[in-house]
Amino acid sequence: MANILDRLPQNVPGRFYVDSTCTDCDLCRGHASSHFRRDDETGYSFVFHQPETEEEIALCREALEGCPTESIGEDFGL
Repeated sequence: MANILDRLPQNVPGRFYVDSTCTDCDLCRGHASSHFRRDDETGYSFVFHQPETEEEIALCREALEGCPTESIGEDFGL
């Protein structure tokens, strides 16, 4: 399970985030390429655009649920 205290600084503020346990498997970018990008310097994925519609939220949740390292989190407080 992703740790919000380990949230990568590259993530834009908002409900979805990636933490430092990311192994750059590319799954999130495959599911939701409009929301996740790769940081070439660190080799981690991060959220560069928070979802705005229910469809976009569903895509980000698919990425979260499919993440093999559980590095994607959703902060329900936002």
